[in-house]
Amino acid sequence: MITRRRFLKFLAALGLSGVAVASFAVIETLLQPRITRYSFRPNRWPRDLEVTIAVLADLHACEPWMPAERIASIAEITNKLNADMIVLLGDYAAGHRYVTAAVPSTEWAAALGGLKAPLGVHAILGNHDWWDDKAVQRAGQGVPYGRRALEAVGIPVYENDVVRIKARGGAFWLAGLGDQIAFVPSRRLRPGKRIGVDDLDGTLAKVSDDAPIVLLAHEPDIAARVPERVSLTLSGHTHGGQLRLAGWSPIVPSRYGNRYAYGLVREKSDLIVSGGLGCSIIPIRFGVPPEIVLVTLGGDGANAAKPT
Repeated sequence: MITRRRFLKFLAALGLSGVAVASFAVIETLLQPRITRYSFRPNRWPRDLEVTIAVLADLHACEPWMPAERIASIAEITNKLNADMIVLLGDYAAGHRYVTAAVPSTEWAAALGGLKAPLGVHAILGNHDWWDDKAVQRAGQGVPYGRRALEAVGIPVYENDVVRIKARGGAFWLAGLGDQIAFVPSRRLRPGKRIGVDDLDGTLAKVSDDAPIVLLAHEPDIAARVPERVSLTLSGHTHGGQLRLAGWSPIVPSRYGNRYAYGLVREKSDLIVSGGLGCSIIPIRFGVPPEIVLVTLGGDGANAAKPT
């Protein structure tokens, strides 16, 4: 039988373990991002069309967790990957209240303005970029200040729009979807309902030939509706759940739970969900450190997902 003294020692050890885990979870948010590499040929993707895409998602700029200096450092690391293209998947604005100061959009946008790639730097917005603009929320329409900040440094922002990109071995379409939960509930809107500005059908209707399509969509839930015509969807938003154990996340901001929580999902149309770089709700990460995703499409690469 366990004695009272041994039981108290057990509780003390358990408490210390909890403190250690919590401390590591906070520290992990500040680690230098790892590079997560995917190399494969999606559906409808020509073998001769080889493209590398660097993906940055969910920066959530704020002090002290993601200051402008850290974003500039992430941009420098990304440039050294020598990707053909860089895409930004939204949520540049802070996503929690545990901050010491805000980072103005002009500052985080200037840091991202240092990104360079032969086929360009392309962006979409996330839900927090809409939610953080109170004027747009009140009006129920408008251009969020985050979009204006990105465009001011020369980064195009796509909202239900497409662009045809020529690369070695052919061409492909890059499509950017409007955010799916752009507006939070208010008295003016139906109570309890979040309204998006996404138009998947209208976006894909702008594609005018049979070249493959890469879709940028902040929230991965759209993947359930994406047709086979789209070769690959790139998403963020979930942060991999921020807490991930043995490939499972207890809390995922998705109606599909762990189905679209993180990583490469191979369904009728392929999907990659980035674990992102910043934090939402609370500034902790455990089992899913900050990451930059590097995707190589086409060629003879094996279907693989290998964190490095």
